[in-house]
Amino acid sequence: MSATFKRVMKNGAVRFGAIVLSVLLLIAVLAPVLGTVDPAWLDAVNMNQKPGEVVDWTGPDNQTAPRKLLMGTDSFGRDVYSRVMYGARVSLTVGVCVAVVSLALGTLLGLLAGYLRRVDGVLMRVMDGMMAIPGILLAIALVAAWGASLTTVIIAIAVPEIPRVTRLVRSLVLTIREEPYIEAAVSVGTPTWKILLKHVLPNSIAPMVVQGTYVCASAILIEAILSFLGLGLPSDIPTWGNIMAEARVVFSSAPHNMWFPGIFLAFTVLAVNVLGDGLRDTLDPKFNKRGEKR
Repeated sequence: MSATFKRVMKNGAVRFGAIVLSVLLLIAVLAPVLGTVDPAWLDAVNMNQKPGEVVDWTGPDNQTAPRKLLMGTDSFGRDVYSRVMYGARVSLTVGVCVAVVSLALGTLLGLLAGYLRRVDGVLMRVMDGMMAIPGILLAIALVAAWGASLTTVIIAIAVPEIPRVTRLVRSLVLTIREEPYIEAAVSVGTPTWKILLKHVLPNSIAPMVVQGTYVCASAILIEAILSFLGLGLPSDIPTWGNIMAEARVVFSSAPHNMWFPGIFLAFTVLAVNVLGDGLRDTLDPKFNKRGEKR
């Protein structure tokens, strides 16, 4: 395990993605400390202030004191810096939860479809039907039907990802089940569940980890799109999508309201995708062979 970890960390893309995501994770965890004020507090006197401005800020205690605005304020007088810090929590939570849920269910369904032929036909036709619907449209429909909440958004984004994970795991299982050690396990009467858990699943982990990073990046982006369209989390919850949605109205006069959350969103998705590419290059034997030939 340590040898694999050392080999993975030698990859520059993995190091870059891991460092950026570690910083973002620290921001999310320490948001109450890093955030200068309550992200929901409204100071109507200081609406659409520019970054770097020093204003007389009135806090929840009705005390007014000079304060420097790191990222300015939005059209409601809320501190953009604090809202961006807290927005990291929502984006990372959605990305990780969607990746875990879709990988867990997709892996289970993929194992069953790939190893049990009698289940394969019916199950994969259902997956094909789900993939025929664009993921963003399916997510919008689910959020509209169930109402906007963090749990709903996670489920709505995870459901369209499950068929993609299922197809990946199924393709891996179809290859692995033809290996001699699987035939040997079957010949000695090893139960199916034990073959799947002890032989098939461990040999599918590396591609699933890589797929999980792509699902995470896609989930973060889709959550921002849903919030931007007003179909995600309520506007009182600071998310990067909500911040940009409110900023589009005053973009010409206060573009900073959109630039800062947009930059954080772009760097987060970039870091997750770069991490996934690095893991793929390191863990996939085919890419390892290509690198050796070069």
